[in-house]
Amino acid sequence: MSFSFFLTIGATRGLAQSTNGQMTEEKALTLAEEFGVDVGEVDEELREYLGLTKAEGVVVFAVIGGTPADLAGIKVKSIIKEVDKYEIKTLLDLGRALEVTMPTQNFSVATYEPADPTNQGVTGGLNFHFVRVAKD
Repeated sequence: MSFSFFLTIGATRGLAQSTNGQMTEEKALTLAEEFGVDVGEVDEELREYLGLTKAEGVVVFAVIGGTPADLAGIKVKSIIKEVDKYEIKTLLDLGRALEVTMPTQNFSVATYEPADPTNQGVTGGLNFHFVRVAKD
């Protein structure tokens, strides 16, 4: 058993144990707001608007200034794909991942930023953000 394999297994267990199936959309939205983003699930209309191949993921509608998300460089219209190696496909996935990672004070977020059709030559891409949660 390699060290990285152990970390992956442990992280998966931690995510499952922390939520006990009690994550709700309301709680997920509250955790996202604490992180500093206003988000929603990608539906067919958003998929088409953003030029995505699947209606899957969580899109950032707004970033709240001075929050961990803002300080990490998360951008409006980006799709949150991963939080500390937890794959994000739904709003509930995001809530579960933030519930586990935000108390750690340091974690990473991977976002996909779709191509901007108004700015030729700029293509979409995956970005990684290191988040530090400030303590008083």
